[in-house]
Amino acid sequence: MHVAIDHQSPVPPYEQVRSQIAARARTGELPVGLKLPTVRALAEQLGLAANTVARAYRELEADGVVETRGRAGTTVAPTGDTSHRLAATAAAEYAARAVRLGLTRDEALAAVATALDAAHR
Repeated sequence: MHVAIDHQSPVPPYEQVRSQIAARARTGELPVGLKLPTVRALAEQLGLAANTVARAYRELEADGVVETRGRAGTTVAPTGDTSHRLAATAAAEYAARAVRLGLTRDEALAAVATALDAAHR
């Protein structure tokens, strides 16, 4: 598995690791069930602190991209269902909060569009 870190980038190294693994898992380049390197091994390979890689793995796990099973290691998870389920849960929570705040549908959707635009920068 090849991950490249641009030390001149304003993007933190953990986010570079997280986004590259997530993108490759989404496209199938990293197939479901593939065992990822250990935190320590990937950190050494990339010249990063183990905590940096551990944070990337934790965020990937929280997003449903990978599964960690203790000594069995970290593997690529079947992301399709998990990603959609997590997104639907987040959307439901946001919708409920928008209603509590008294936002109209258009105002709530505009807030989502703005947030998505900012996230993609």
